[in-house]
Amino acid sequence: MNKGIYITTMEEDSGKSLVSLGLMQTLLGKTAKVGYFRPIIDEIQEGKKDNHIETILSHFELDIPYEETYGVTRKEVLEKRNKGNEGEVLDIIIKKYKKLEDQYDLVLVEGTDFSVKGNVFEFDTNVSVAKNLGLPTIIISSGRGKTQSELIGGLNYAYTSFRKREVKVIGIIANKIDEENVRYVDFDLKKTFPDDVEVAVVPLINKLFNPTVKEITETLNGKILFGEEHIDNQTGSFGVGAMQLRNYITKLKDDSLVVTPGDRADIILGALQAHISSNYPTISGIILTGGLIPEDSILRLIEGLSQIVPIVSVKGGTFSVTNKIGNIKSKIYRDSTQKIMTSIAASEKYLKLDRITEKLINFQPEAITPKMFQYGLFKKAQKSRKHIVLPEATDDRILLATMRLLTLDIVDITLLGKIEKIKSKITDLGINLDLSKLNIIDPIASDKFLDYAETFYELRKHKNVNMDMAKDMMADVSYYGTMMIYKGDADGMVSGAAHTTQHTIRPALQFIKTKPGVSVVSSVFFMCLEDRVSVFGDCAINPNPNAEELAEIAISSAESSISFGIEPKIAMLSYSSGASGKGEDVDRVREATEIVKRLRPELAIEGPIQYDAAVDATVGKSKMPDSKVAGQANVLIFPDLNTGNNTYKAVQRETGALAIGPMLQGLNKPVNDLSRGCTVDDVFNTVILTAIQAQEF
Repeated sequence: MNKGIYITTMEEDSGKSLVSLGLMQTLLGKTAKVGYFRPIIDEIQEGKKDNHIETILSHFELDIPYEETYGVTRKEVLEKRNKGNEGEVLDIIIKKYKKLEDQYDLVLVEGTDFSVKGNVFEFDTNVSVAKNLGLPTIIISSGRGKTQSELIGGLNYAYTSFRKREVKVIGIIANKIDEENVRYVDFDLKKTFPDDVEVAVVPLINKLFNPTVKEITETLNGKILFGEEHIDNQTGSFGVGAMQLRNYITKLKDDSLVVTPGDRADIILGALQAHISSNYPTISGIILTGGLIPEDSILRLIEGLSQIVPIVSVKGGTFSVTNKIGNIKSKIYRDSTQKIMTSIAASEKYLKLDRITEKLINFQPEAITPKMFQYGLFKKAQKSRKHIVLPEATDDRILLATMRLLTLDIVDITLLGKIEKIKSKITDLGINLDLSKLNIIDPIASDKFLDYAETFYELRKHKNVNMDMAKDMMADVSYYGTMMIYKGDADGMVSGAAHTTQHTIRPALQFIKTKPGVSVVSSVFFMCLEDRVSVFGDCAINPNPNAEELAEIAISSAESSISFGIEPKIAMLSYSSGASGKGEDVDRVREATEIVKRLRPELAIEGPIQYDAAVDATVGKSKMPDSKVAGQANVLIFPDLNTGNNTYKAVQRETGALAIGPMLQGLNKPVNDLSRGCTVDDVFNTVILTAIQAQEF
């Protein structure tokens, strides 16, 4: 079950709050624990709070600390973007959202307000946030000031933009539609969007569109003379009281706002009298212009009335004040009880909220993004703390990665090597590495050296290994680190920054050995592309696997993807798609595919298939229209090491993708091999992968 829903819009003043209030009411009717989150909020004056957050928390009495209900401010986004650190924004948003997701059954996420004119990044930001949180989305647009064609076209553009990024859109809402156009807009929406998208049309509701007396007072910097207790009165129409009273009172309508100069006592008293008369509509308030205040005798008369409305004195001429009132864009505040209840009632009447929430409950994200994947790695590693040994302790990259890992405090680390050399290297690098938080072992000087050598001797004496040879082997950091895992003194090992692949994995093959039923040790890379994570295998170990080995690599890779939260759709890559190709290489891939289907019929697999048909929906549909994998594969199995190794490096270098790995699969305990060209990030990510692998043993 999905645990969140994203509400977004395309412009300012779309009426997004109506949907948020109605949906929150519906969700609370289905489960008691509903959270609320805003990824990005506007900059707020000191001592103030975001109005949307305050309204939702207050009305629904949600017990969520304010600081936990938003990710970052708009100012923080701009600062990080200007420094080229835009990715950090998503990291913060994901971390704070996931904290709420862990605490609540469902989380309502409300997108940005489009309060800054001309911000070309804002729409894309909402798409990116929804994508990286993995949330189904409702898109809202206002019909005010648009033709029907412009409204439908804009919504279709937004829908297409979200779908291109593989964000599921479950609802389209056209808001603030003139009553006479509602059925026409509804017809066009149903014609434009697929049946699995719930469409709704909300007519313009004047009680929500028009401002309250409080909003008008604050906008005009007015002074309240009377009726402050009714300052949240909702205004209807407003008109200037410039004509004679006998003519003006005939123009009054329900909840009219009276705008008149402060010296027009006749209009003021007449309007108040009409308000309490059963023969005339009630009024919402009176705005006195020109900075004029009625004479004392009139003020005393007003004070004695049994019923009163807010009377506010403002500076400025009547014409100017009237224009300013007309330009106010009304909002919903925590004290706007009437507007809140009107919004909830309207949402229940016009929105298909039960059907939308049903889609929410059954939703699963189409793809996992790199940010989601990396966050998931940290959370998995934190669940069960593991001990990882790093044999290459004098390598700069190993020490820098160790510092980051200790700062996060999610794994225990042992470094192997001469203690003085390691300390000297730390000093040369000028890093603040707290040695009290890690273990440093010199294998030869270790009190376990002889025990490890004896164990190795017993394991390998059938291969003509004697005790002296065993001691020599245990003096090697790769052998010593692997023996730590074998003996249970560490949970996993990461090496290869300064050693060959053969040097790293030979000890593991000699005495850790492969899992039962596994004959091939292989590897995968988790390729973090712009908006998805793909699993590439095998790109590091097996030069020319036969059909049986290729099938085993595919099965192991699928199991690895499942372990890391990726539902596998396997593509067995070749230079040909389907039955069209002939030749030894393509036949080997075809045979491997059939073996996987026979051994693991529940796995979604296609092969042979070309790379473009595997990952591009358009090409996949063209070449293999009946395939459930073509165009959406996320586990890509290469036919040989030459193809796999070059492809992963080409994708990494040309697209800027983050390649996490290689992660070895098939061993009884996790040992992972780094490339000698690895970066600090590679070391850091591989250690976390290894810690997660170790949780399975």
